[in-house]
Amino acid sequence: MHTEPSGAAGTDRRVPLVVVSGIHEEQVARAAEAVRSRDAARTVLVQHDLREISQGVVRRRVRHGDHEQLAVLELVHGCVSCTLREDFLPLLRRLCAAPDVDRIVVRLDPALEPEAICWALQHVVVDGGTLDTDVAVEAVIAVVDRSSWLSDASGEDELAERGLAGSADDERTVAQVVVGQVEFADAVVLAGEAEDLWQEVRTEAVISRLTPNAPRGHLDGLDPADLLSRVPAQARRGHIDWPHGPLLRGQPSLESEAGVCVVLFEERRPFHPQRLHEVLDVLLDGVVRTRGRAWVASQPGAALWLESAGSGLNVGHAGPWLAALDTAEWDDVPAERQVRASLNWDDYYGDRMQELVVIAHEADPREITRALRSALLTDAEIAEGEEVWAGYEDPFGEWHTDPCPDMGAGTGSEPAAGSADAARDGGKQ
Repeated sequence: MHTEPSGAAGTDRRVPLVVVSGIHEEQVARAAEAVRSRDAARTVLVQHDLREISQGVVRRRVRHGDHEQLAVLELVHGCVSCTLREDFLPLLRRLCAAPDVDRIVVRLDPALEPEAICWALQHVVVDGGTLDTDVAVEAVIAVVDRSSWLSDASGEDELAERGLAGSADDERTVAQVVVGQVEFADAVVLAGEAEDLWQEVRTEAVISRLTPNAPRGHLDGLDPADLLSRVPAQARRGHIDWPHGPLLRGQPSLESEAGVCVVLFEERRPFHPQRLHEVLDVLLDGVVRTRGRAWVASQPGAALWLESAGSGLNVGHAGPWLAALDTAEWDDVPAERQVRASLNWDDYYGDRMQELVVIAHEADPREITRALRSALLTDAEIAEGEEVWAGYEDPFGEWHTDPCPDMGAGTGSEPAAGSADAARDGGKQ
């Protein structure tokens, strides 16, 4: 009999799904096995090994009770999106229909981000329907190696340099993946030992600001039942953020701790596109994470999405500002967004404004704020008006769309950012 997911209301008969992610395979394997061991006889562990995906080969492992099945899959197109659509999602549907399966644990390959999996569950149609009618995400767990996570989260290495790329053209950085894993997690498992107490405190301070409500456990002696029981009712459980939603989940501390701080940047005037481009390094140097919406003077109708992790930066299209839409078009806008916009509505600019959240671990928060303010239009430029702004040289004027667009987040680009990445050149478009 299928059990009700923790925190779920009513009589949800979907199969609970636990997603375990992390950059170190051995640690992720131990954590996933610990979760499976809660009820090994009726829990299935699923893993897809993507190390040879660029050659069109994926190795799938399914463990149920005392039985383990290994299959070698040959795909026409060697990409993460195709693996999800052609094998992973159909497999989940078959497992959900099995009478002896009460829970599924997914052990993610390092190249897969949990947000991509959850997006696929909610949006990719398999045999006439999406998988969220069959499974309910009980929790997303991130496994963090305390000896290396902070350096990974603020570094420059690309996945390909470590042999972890999800495809031949995968340009994601390790920082983008490990930060995304923790940020999306409902619970965190700490593994390994930090080099010293200072590194330990700083690592946990960053984690607390990325996912403030996530309970933590330790891999050695992990009690998965206790860990999952401490996941709060308001945890995201696979919920995908939308581009105009709140930028802070939970209530992260805004106080500095061991040099780690959260910078909130909110301004009601547009950026000059060229000056913004020139100061983007302030969102990369000494910064773990940046997320937010930007208003660029040369594009008055479009909100830009800025997102950084370590030295990697994505610039995406977050859709139109409400102020740029006809009133009749508001019917297609979620009510939550309309409410949020109305709370900050300006008589002239509408909902257009700058909203950025920056988590820094080595940067001076005052310098971040100063640099961003220097990129805003001056009073004289404001007075020139939108016709002049439209003629500004705009480095953000061209968009790059990921392959397999029907999968959205399949290769790591976040759907909240409109699945559009900026080409990287030293961290900038």
